[in-house]
Amino acid sequence: MMEIRSYRRVFDLERRIYRVDRLRLNPGGLPVRGVVYFLVAIAMALALRHVPLLRVPANAVPWYLRDLILPGASAALLSVISVEGRPFHLAAHAIARYALGARWLSSLQRCPAPGELWCPGAILCLPDGSDSRMRHVRYTGPGAVLISLRHERAVRAPAASLSVWPRRPPAVVVRELPGRCPMDEGQVIALGPRARLLVDASPGKRREAR
Repeated sequence: MMEIRSYRRVFDLERRIYRVDRLRLNPGGLPVRGVVYFLVAIAMALALRHVPLLRVPANAVPWYLRDLILPGASAALLSVISVEGRPFHLAAHAIARYALGARWLSSLQRCPAPGELWCPGAILCLPDGSDSRMRHVRYTGPGAVLISLRHERAVRAPAASLSVWPRRPPAVVVRELPGRCPMDEGQVIALGPRARLLVDASPGKRREAR
């Protein structure tokens, strides 16, 4: 019985060359992508000899080092490299496509550069009452608010204003009573249009709930 620690070893197949005509290669064989890497490296070495700025340093390197040893070592190294389980050419293609891709999102926001730290903006959190205590909240109607803790309510008149616009209706102020005692049944406060509800999280001084 054979123990398999990872199925990736079973299904991650790789094409290898074990024999060339009657010449048998090493028992492990040569990976086909390693041969491709070697041919690409030789082509790049030959192309560098015709580049005006790189012609002199390329010709100064011995031919066996430039055309055999360096391409062979590069091919062997690249065939071993694996980035997150992907071979070198697939990983390099993905990185190049990401680096040369669009730098703007659909909402016309600039995409972060590769390696740049992305910090999200301010996140709006609205309490839902699950933390068993009140929080400072200002809500403008229309709507309804469910309160499940013992509290006291008061009405705050709007400040005097010389504006020609109609005055806002009074605001309902809800203040939590000390002890953070839950109510047997929650109370619903209905708010009309432009009506405001102000929740004061500081405990009140009264002991009875309204």
